[in-house]
Formats: sequence, structure tokens, C-alpha cells
Amino acid sequence: MRATLVALLIPAGLYAGLCLLMFVTQRSQMYFPVAESDVDGASAMRLETDGATLKIWAVQRPGAAALVYFGGNAEDVGASIGAFAERLPDHSLYFVNYRGYAGSTGEPSEAALVGDAVTLYDRLRSRHSRISVLGRSLGSGVAVQLASVREVERLVLVTPFDSLASVAQGHYPWLPVRVLMLDRYESASCAPSIRAEALVVVAEADEVIPRARTDALIRAFKVRPRVLVLEGARHNDLDGDPAYLPEVVEFLAARPASASQTEAAAVPTMT
Repeated sequence: MRATLVALLIPAGLYAGLCLLMFVTQRSQMYFPVAESDVDGASAMRLETDGATLKIWAVQRPGAAALVYFGGNAEDVGASIGAFAERLPDHSLYFVNYRGYAGSTGEPSEAALVGDAVTLYDRLRSRHSRISVLGRSLGSGVAVQLASVREVERLVLVTPFDSLASVAQGHYPWLPVRVLMLDRYESASCAPSIRAEALVVVAEADEVIPRARTDALIRAFKVRPRVLVLEGARHNDLDGDPAYLPEVVEFLAARPASASQTEAAAVPTMT
């Protein structure tokens, strides 16, 4: 009897220890900060937020239109700003380095990243009356929450998910992920509140975000988004698909039918 009890307790203890380890280290497994780098053609804007200073790559231009970009968990967002700047000449661009990423201070968490996104939006709103948002992978969770509480002209979600907790549960079916996870990014819960025109970009061969998780998010929208499926594309190589950037830029550049044709022309520089 004693031997049987010991035989049961040992694996149970090991499993509990593994759960505790995953709980304690979860953010280091979720956020992969990139090193600080240089970007040609963009300036570094500093944004003071609650307990941190963000380094934001910016291309500022006259006019009311702006694009705010939230990247993936290991993405150097500065590497993408040049391509967007070339194709969106009428937009100012703000590519966000999350807390702890590429010259930004602080530690990343869901509450911090979403709070920083709202702070940035509110700062930009005084100079841009038309703000669009693009969120890729992890950044889609930030973008969805921002668009659910602020007025966004257009929303692009690249390889998004309905819930990061559901994605993680699929990758770790032997762990009680939904109980352990702190930063859950429940995008499907926020989607019904979004009124912006939206585009969802799907990598057909995505090995990180299962198609079912993206489809669940699409169904959660009250205003059905447009969907672009990139055939054969994987999670991290969709930039190489010839349809990706042209389709996203065309969507962002289109004006709503009700948009005014006369808008403010001057944009003061942010530091």
C-alpha cells in the first residue's frame, strides 16, 4: 500500500512542479525581446508611459492619416517600416517597440502593452484624426483591444487568434494552461465592440496560430471583416508572399465613403 502511494505521489509531485515552473516562467516563454537596432528613414520617438519609456520608430508627415503598428513577439518592427513608408506616402507611421524591446524600458505584460497602446493613441489623436492600426500575431491581441476602446479608421490583423490561452492550450494539451496563464489576450471577447473596417490576413500553412483560432476570431466580429488567405504561407514568412504588402496597403489607403476630403495639413514633430 505504501509503495503504491509513493508511486502515485512521485509523478503527481513532478507534474505539480512542472506546472509551477511553467507558471513562474510563462512571460519569458511568451515575450522574446529583440535587440536595439538602427533604422534608415525613420526617427526614434520617445513616449513616456506608466513606468516605462517606449522607443517608437516614426515617419511623420503632413496630414491626418496615421498607421500604428504592433508586431509579433520576436519581431524587429523597424525592419518593416521602410516598405510601408514607401507604399503609404500619405500616412505618418508609428511602429511600436514593446516594453523591454529594442530600446524600450520596462517589462512586457498584457496590461502594460495594452495600456501603452491606449496612451500612444491618445497622444497621436491630437494631431491625426484618422488612425489605422495593424497588429501582427501577438500584436493582434494588442490591436484588437485598442480598437475596441478607441475609434480606429481601419484595422489589419495579421495571423491573429481568438484567445492566446486557447492557442497555448493547443500547443500544451497536457497542461492546465487556461488556469495558469496570466496574459490571455481574449481577442474574441473584444471583437464585437469593434466598428472599424477590418482585414484579417491568414497564413494558410501557419504552424503557430491554427486556422481554427483565427476563424473563431472572425466569427466574433459583428461587422464581418474582409479575409485574405495567403496560400502556402507560414507564420513567419508571409512577408515574402507577393500579395501580402500590396493587399494590406491597398486596404489601408482606401478612404471610407463618408470621409471628409478636407483635413488638417500640418503635423508637429513628436519627441
